[in-house]
Amino acid sequence: MQAYMKSQMPFHGVPSPLFKKVCKVVFADIELPDSESWKENVLDLWRNAKFREERYGALFLAGHTRARAFQNMDAMNTYEEIMVTGAWWDYVDNIASHRVGSILACHPKPMQRLMLGWSKSSDIWKRRTSILCQLGAKEKTDLDFLYQCIEPSLNSNEFFLRKAIGWALRQVAWRDPKEIIRYVKKNRELLSPLSKREALKNVIKMGRIRVIP
Repeated sequence: MQAYMKSQMPFHGVPSPLFKKVCKVVFADIELPDSESWKENVLDLWRNAKFREERYGALFLAGHTRARAFQNMDAMNTYEEIMVTGAWWDYVDNIASHRVGSILACHPKPMQRLMLGWSKSSDIWKRRTSILCQLGAKEKTDLDFLYQCIEPSLNSNEFFLRKAIGWALRQVAWRDPKEIIRYVKKNRELLSPLSKREALKNVIKMGRIRVIP
């Protein structure tokens, strides 16, 4: 597990299904009376973790059903710390798609302002989060907002940004392949080969196009 994740932090080696069962038992009776208590517990686990699964436990607690009321703009400082200090795709993608995405859905205007700021950040994980935060939005995806978040990273050589761009576009392509074909053709000179390949992977499988523009 450590080799696969290229992780300096060691793993206990607990398979994902068992890990989830353990978390459910460990957090079954946890008291989260307010947002400050929730943040304190999440960050205590995160900051003091000696093994990677312990940090995954912090992510599990962050999304606990008892923490649903705390998923608002006040939580973003906590998530920002996790993303910046974790600085790897397994942490960041979990937070971006599940936690940040749900806050965006409930608080679109302030979150869009924040994400547009992150899209230009010097931190690649903030940029990746801004690109991926609508992964679960489905038909409610704001395409103009997505394209604005992608635009600052179009010229980046960073693998994790190129991959994120393709992934975000591919999610839209499931529902609106014509739009993604249009977008890729329009930006064929700016999008990396990786981003185009990822964006059109399902479109090609569906037979909508044969050759990547």
